[in-house]
Parts: sequence; structure tokens; C-alpha cells
Amino acid sequence: MNYARITQVAHYAPKQVVTNDDLARIMDTSDEWISSRTGIKQRHLSRTESTSDLATRVAEQLLEKAQLSADQLDFIIVATVTPDSLMPSTAARVQANIGASQAFAFDLTAACSGFIFALSTGEKFISSGRYQRGLIIGSETLSKVVDWSDRATSVLFGDGAGGVLLEATEKQYFWAESQFTDGLRGQSLTCGGLGLSSPFSEKQADDRYLKMEGRAIFDFAIRDVASSIKNTIEESPFSVEEVDYLLLHQANIRILDKMAKKLGVSREKLPANMMEYGNTSAASIPILLSECVQQDLIKLNGDQTVLLSGFGGGLTWGTLIVTI
Repeated sequence: MNYARITQVAHYAPKQVVTNDDLARIMDTSDEWISSRTGIKQRHLSRTESTSDLATRVAEQLLEKAQLSADQLDFIIVATVTPDSLMPSTAARVQANIGASQAFAFDLTAACSGFIFALSTGEKFISSGRYQRGLIIGSETLSKVVDWSDRATSVLFGDGAGGVLLEATEKQYFWAESQFTDGLRGQSLTCGGLGLSSPFSEKQADDRYLKMEGRAIFDFAIRDVASSIKNTIEESPFSVEEVDYLLLHQANIRILDKMAKKLGVSREKLPANMMEYGNTSAASIPILLSECVQQDLIKLNGDQTVLLSGFGGGLTWGTLIVTI
């Protein structure tokens, strides 16, 4: 029987760093106001690079680390809510950029849960026995959908990409998962609405910019996401004490603080990097995973149990427990 394993990780962010003090020069805000409420101190914002450019940098790193050629890939999945275009997909652009001629490629849209949904999908492809390896990438340029006149949301988001190489193996590494959507609450976090504009329709305005009901999303994370994480751990072969790290979507430091208490785990088990990157939606979990490996917290030697959990627009939320 085929199983899937994460064998390489990588991340990339634009070089331009915009601090809270930089934002205070163009809007009515301050470093104290932003950092005390969110934990965010700065974010990386693209000057010229697109979502596919960021994803391509990650793909190239993954192939280089694994000493693989692009034509050895079977698939590429890019999780994003900020594609370069609806057609071709961001993943198709990445496929072309790296020359992955044998790989099928597509985008997956599930907002801040996108990487979890995409990783789960890739794991199923490999477990089917038909495919040997693929790239799972979360990539976002949220700066292009943020309303920079809205200080409540614009200070939260950043640009970046992260991803993993998934390969077939004979040993089990994926142990439990849960994935949910609640479209009835979808209006709590919206972005990128396309209005009708044909000669035969009643004209509608586009609604491009990201809009969020902050309190509703905060409560959703603390209530629904915490409960699903607990249930997923209970359905796995591991106790909460046996989980080495919980890598959660990087939206707000207060969410991580409350989540640790609700789950009954040490706060040190929930690494954070939103201080540097802000909220990068589908990119946040793979960026965090890659940094944890870079910092030697996670070894990629198959000896650690890691919980990955994303939550956001849709509303969507999902959790995976894997050995890394």
C-alpha cells in the first residue's frame, strides 16, 4: 500500500518589509495599536512579484533540496485566494515556469484553510498508488486585495509563499484529519466578488476588496476550530501530550494564546511568526513549517508528531496530524 510523506519544505517572501511604523505614516494607526491587538510587527509586501512568482520560487527550492528534476513531478497544487488570473491557474503558471511537463496542475481555493485542504488532496493522490510525488504550495499576494484605506483590515495581511514536497513511501505518516465548511457564515470574511456585466444582465459592481468581521472570525476560531482540533486528536493514535508541535494558521497572537489554554497544551508548542509576516492566508502554515525546520525545531526525520490546522474564509477549517 502507498502512503504519502512530507520530504522537503521551503518558503519565500518578498524582500520589501513594511513595519507598523511605516503604516502609521500613511494611515491613522500605530505600532502599539497593531501589535497589542494582533502580535503583528511587520509584513512582507510585493513590489513586482505575482502570486505565481512567489510560488515558483518555492517550487524551485523544493526541487533543488530534493535533487529532483521538474519532469519527475506528477502534480502541482497551489492553494491561493489571490491568483494571477482565473485562467491559466497559478499552478499552471508554476508548472510552465519550472518545466514540469509531466505534472497536472490546479489551484485550490479555501482561503486560510487552503494549504490543509490541498495537502489532504495531495495525500489522497499519492495514496491511490497512481502518483509518486507532487508539490503542495500556499501562495498569496494579499496586498492586491486589501483596501489600504481601511485600517481595520489592511494592517493584518502580508504576501508570501510556502510549500512541501510530498512523496510516496511504504510507511504511514498521515494519521488523522478533519475538514469543514460552513457557507451560511461565509459573509463573515469575503473577497474578490465579481458582479454580473453581460448585455443581458442587471449590472452589478465588483466587490474586490477583502472584508472581515473581526469579532465573528475570532469567536469562530476559538470555538469551532478548537473543538475540531480536540476531536481530531481524539480520533488519532496520539494523545495531546504526544503531539510535539501545533502549527496553526497565523492570524492573531491572541488566538494562539487562547487556543493553547483551550487545548491544555504548553504555549511553547504553538510556534508563531505572524510578528514578521502578518496573515498570509494559505501561505501561513507552510511558511511556519518551513521556518520551524530551518530553526531545527522540526527535524524532518520522521520522529515528530505535528498538528497542522487552518481556518478562515468560507467559512472553512481543517486539521491534519502527521509524522514529520
